[in-house]
Amino acid sequence: MTSCTEIDLSIHRNRVPDLERIQILPRYLGAHALTFENCVFDTLGALVDSYRGGFWEFYELSNGGFYMAPEQDRNLHVVVPGNGYEGEVSPDAAGIIACLFAFNAMAWRFREDRHVNLYHWLRDYALDHDESGEILRAID
Repeated sequence: MTSCTEIDLSIHRNRVPDLERIQILPRYLGAHALTFENCVFDTLGALVDSYRGGFWEFYELSNGGFYMAPEQDRNLHVVVPGNGYEGEVSPDAAGIIACLFAFNAMAWRFREDRHVNLYHWLRDYALDHDESGEILRAID
């Protein structure tokens, strides 16, 4: 009799250590690193009235993706005028939402496969996130 081994297909995240932060955006976005970072900040500022900047954590995903999320101690009120979404989400979910919008904008602007891949890898991670319903409604 053989035993079945359970295979873990979930996508895991790992926080980027402080000493490696400077390398993350260029690693994933090359020459477009600062454009992406500014796009994420601007996007969150447009979606969250109370957002005034701050420290962001960077996360690498086991499927090849990454995202950034603001370090905050309270939920954020997100409003997406383009689709009518309005809701309270954790800073982590808000970061995922902002990064998905930014990856999408980068894909349209620069037409590079890496931006499309980064979008899909993050979206795949978001599907199993505790706030997947809110994230998906926000980006719809």
